[in-house]
Amino acid sequence: MSRVRSAVVGCVMALTASLLLARVHPFGDAGLAGVRRPQDLMDRTSMPADVRATLTAKCVDCHSMSTRLPVYDRVAVRFAPVSWLIERDVEEGRKHLNLSNWAGYSPDEQQVLLSKIVQETKQREMPPLQYRMIHRNAQVSDADVQAFSRWMRTAETSPAGTSAQTSTAGDPVRGRAIFEKRCSGCHALDQNREGPRLHDVFGRISGQVAGFPYSPALVNAHITWTDASLDQWLTDPDALVPGNNMDFHVPEPLERQDLIRFLREEVEK
Repeated sequence: MSRVRSAVVGCVMALTASLLLARVHPFGDAGLAGVRRPQDLMDRTSMPADVRATLTAKCVDCHSMSTRLPVYDRVAVRFAPVSWLIERDVEEGRKHLNLSNWAGYSPDEQQVLLSKIVQETKQREMPPLQYRMIHRNAQVSDADVQAFSRWMRTAETSPAGTSAQTSTAGDPVRGRAIFEKRCSGCHALDQNREGPRLHDVFGRISGQVAGFPYSPALVNAHITWTDASLDQWLTDPDALVPGNNMDFHVPEPLERQDLIRFLREEVEK
C-alpha cells in the first residue's frame, strides 16, 4: 500500500507542478486559456468570401488573436510543457502574420504577406505538418491555392506616383525601395530564403542556385535572366514558366524597370 500511496502522491505532485508551470510563459502569453471571442477578425476587410472561409478554417488558429482550441487542446494548455509548445507555435505564427491586424497592414505589407501566403501554401509548407497531423481538415487544396492567387492579383497595387514616371531606363533607388517593400518577404540579396538569393541574378540560368529547392519547371526552363526575361517573369511568372512556385507579379511596367535596374546594379557592384 505504501508503494501505491507513494505513486499516487508522486502523480499528484507532478500534475500540480505541471499546472503551476503552465502559468509560466517562456515563449509569451498567447492568452489560450481564456474565453475566445467569436470569429469576426476579417469582417472589415474586402477579401473574397472563399479566401475568408479558407483562412478562417485553416489559418486563424496560429495567425490571429482568435485562436480556437479543440477540446483536447483546451485541456492540454492547462499543463506544461505541452502548453509551452502550443503557445510557441501560436506566438510565432502571429509574429509572421496576424490576420486580426490585416486591415492595419499597409498595401505594400499586404502584398508581401499575400505573396508569402501563396508561396508557402503552394509548396504545402503551410499549415505545418505537425498542425495538419492533429487538425485533419487543415490541409490546403489546389482550389484554396488558386483562390489565394486570384486574391493576390486582384489586390495588386502600385505605390502612388509611379504612373507619373517618364524614365524607361529604370531608377535603382526606386528599385531598392520596391525590393524592400514588396520582395524582401521572400527574397534576400545574399542568401536563400523562401526564394533564392538575387544579388547575382543577372546572367544566371534559372533554377541553378545551389541548395535551393526549385520547382522542376523552373530547373528545366533553362532561362538566362536578362532585362527582357526578368521583365517577362515579373509580369507573369506562370505565363513564362507554367508550374513554377512563384506567384507574385509586378503589374506596373515602370516599377519593373526600376526593380530590374536595381538588381542589375547589384551584380555590377
